[in-house]
Amino acid sequence: MPSVGILIVDDDRSSQTALRELLDSEGWRVGIAPMASQALTELATGEWSLVIANVSLTGLDGPLFTILKELALAEPLEDGAKRARVLFLVPELAGPIAQPALERERVPYALKPYHLHDFLEKVSDLLMETSAIAAPIRHVRADPGARGASRKLSRTEREREGQHATGRATNMFASRDDWQMTEEEMMEYEKQEQAEEQRKKKKKDPNDPLG
Repeated sequence: MPSVGILIVDDDRSSQTALRELLDSEGWRVGIAPMASQALTELATGEWSLVIANVSLTGLDGPLFTILKELALAEPLEDGAKRARVLFLVPELAGPIAQPALERERVPYALKPYHLHDFLEKVSDLLMETSAIAAPIRHVRADPGARGASRKLSRTEREREGQHATGRATNMFASRDDWQMTEEEMMEYEKQEQAEEQRKKKKKDPNDPLG
């Protein structure tokens, strides 16, 4: 399985923690760059499969945003080399300015608070563009009940949005009226899932007297 490295460019500690908790559970290598200068250094290594960047840190101009935008718009594979994919994060307060700008640039973005399954679906799609993963990640497939219905609705809405020439939708989230998950709820969701996985492992362990 190819090594997957995800760089989080964000100076918001709660956002860093929530994203690391979520992405670590997939077994991926997660790095944090809380400053623009550090992000530029990390990008130069070429070791990252995906960059998740908060526009509150990158801004909508300047060298960091320009590099990330160019990566986002570049072909995922060129001359045998893989290019990192980019997903911009847009905090709610920054939305009125940042969202139209990112739509004009035709780059992937995600609104906060997150709609969990759409967020993971977009991460999955971006990683699959460079064959960093071979199939959609497990969280997207494990989509029970009403959450699944909400995710399907938002995907239908996205198909009505403008798309890249490659067919990539740029608007990944359900409307504010649909079900959403805050960062704290994301962390709690992951803790519950990890506990359930541990319970299943113990049940299957033949050396476990309680199994």
